[in-house]
Amino acid sequence: MNAQELFGIQLPILQAPMAGVQTSALTIAVSQAGGLGSLPCAMLTHDALRAELAAIAASSIRPYQINFFAHTPPTPNASRERAWRTALAPYYAEFGIDPGTIPTGPGRMPFSREALDLIAPFRPPVVSFHFGLPADELLAPIRAWGGKILSSATTLAEAHWLSARGVDAIIAQGLEAGGHRGMFLSDDLTTQVGTLPLVRQIVRDVDKPVIAAGGIADAAGVAAVLQLGAVAAQVGTAYLLCDEATTSAIHRQALTSAATEHTALTNLFTGRPARGIVNRLMRELGPISALAPAFPLATSAVAPLRAKAEAIGSGDFSPLWSGQNASGCRTIPADRMTRQLAGVSA
Repeated sequence: MNAQELFGIQLPILQAPMAGVQTSALTIAVSQAGGLGSLPCAMLTHDALRAELAAIAASSIRPYQINFFAHTPPTPNASRERAWRTALAPYYAEFGIDPGTIPTGPGRMPFSREALDLIAPFRPPVVSFHFGLPADELLAPIRAWGGKILSSATTLAEAHWLSARGVDAIIAQGLEAGGHRGMFLSDDLTTQVGTLPLVRQIVRDVDKPVIAAGGIADAAGVAAVLQLGAVAAQVGTAYLLCDEATTSAIHRQALTSAATEHTALTNLFTGRPARGIVNRLMRELGPISALAPAFPLATSAVAPLRAKAEAIGSGDFSPLWSGQNASGCRTIPADRMTRQLAGVSA
């Protein structure tokens, strides 16, 4: 089964859902070009999600993908939160921030019955998940309206787990990928695999269509993963400079600098490993710290530092998500980027 048969798209390109740096405008542009545009939903309020889905519906595009997190919310740990804020105390002092004024909060919520009820009237054709899958009772209605279900695997074991639970396709997220690792069966980073070997392993051992993700930045990269047996490539970083992306000026500047040559996995910004451009906070506290509260509870303590630094033009405390290969980033319309990735003349 190829990408056209699976999703009804003309080009074997999926735009990676990228929370915080896009709206439905990017989703629509990619789908209109013949790829599968994606909408990240994990950070959206219910009102915002409804508005974004309404905008997609008004555009008459089809198909498209919406994406949610499927993590289990952790139990807050007061002592770990105190230790984390103690580690950040010198930075609070530097910026004149009173840590007592910083609220705690989850930051990102997993897929829920409320979210399901909200999306149901729109019947999105593809619903994908990160960090595993939600409960079967939340997936059954999606299947009932004909929706395809995808999720990310970062190891062969995760691919087998997803296959056993009936996903329609598996996103093989290689170690090169920017943003959060989709790992969910283990928190051991030594289990993580590069894109090419991961795609080959899953294609060989799992009877599900495979979508390759991580380090794919141009038509040659897309062709390479298709040659290995993937039905499509999911691309994120290359879209970050596109006209429709909402990537901040600070993030855009970093993506066009030599800083992209050094990325690392870090848990400092959210509590889960995610790949981004190395900055001051990552150099001085990590990039991986045992003090960071469990995902997504680390977010709130760093947020005021990010706001203060960005106000003076600094990305030292910002999550500058990027994959290991930012060479494909271009300040062009997303429809043109999509066609270029597929090797089609603009």
